[in-house]
Amino acid sequence: MTYVVTDACIRCKYMDCVEVCPVDCFYEGDNMLVINPSECIDCGVCEPECPAEAILPDTESGLEQWLELNNTFSAQWPNITRARPAPDDADSFKNTEGKFEKYFSPEPGQGD
Repeated sequence: MTYVVTDACIRCKYMDCVEVCPVDCFYEGDNMLVINPSECIDCGVCEPECPAEAILPDTESGLEQWLELNNTFSAQWPNITRARPAPDDADSFKNTEGKFEKYFSPEPGQGD
């Protein structure tokens, strides 16, 4: 098992999860974070830290596309180990539906 970041993170990009991760397995895109499934030790400390509830265990059904997306982009985006403030408009996107289709960006973030 591993944890994955879903589209609930897009345009929110809260980084509370980054601060608690003991193995630094988060990677930063332009407007979301992902987890490297090969590095995740399945400890689960990140899941309750996410205000957007975007982090889920991959054992939940229907998360195959998110596991693939996390695997793909964690290989392309820079590692992030220190939290920065969320975007100013993060709260306004917190419960938005269909964020992947509307807002996903494959561009990397700045990382550490």
